[in-house]
Amino acid sequence: MGAGKSTIGRLLSQELKLTYIDSDREIEERAGADIPWIFDVEGEDGFRDREEAVIRDLTAREDIVLATGGGAILREANRAALQSCGYVVYLHTSVDQQLERTARDKNRPLLQTENPRAVLEALLAVRDPLYSQACDLVVRTDKRHPRSVVTEIIREYQQRK
Repeated sequence: MGAGKSTIGRLLSQELKLTYIDSDREIEERAGADIPWIFDVEGEDGFRDREEAVIRDLTAREDIVLATGGGAILREANRAALQSCGYVVYLHTSVDQQLERTARDKNRPLLQTENPRAVLEALLAVRDPLYSQACDLVVRTDKRHPRSVVTEIIREYQQRK
């Protein structure tokens, strides 16, 4: 959350002339409801089931830049789909930066709590090892302009080809 997935994904897709897709937006379109509503009605497990189906469908496509929600990495099926079908970039950011970037965003159900810092720290403790294991590249985004992040991703990808 707040690492810059949407912004960087859009810029990266423009640079590479690929289609940009945000899995969370795709979930909302298919459900006809926003993510907070899905969490309220179906719980996190219901949302994760929808997310897994969307990621399975989207990773079958070619010539896209896919931005997933931060929790997509929790399911083995999602990690496997992402690793087998693309170049996976982990946009790493500090909890301080996440708090700054998400402070006014009410569309993040997991942060609607009295202590969002504690939530983000707990999420990072669980997710960071999964992101690190599943990715091809880790890019730090703290206090960086999105265009510099995109330039780094493209440079690293081209060097690995």
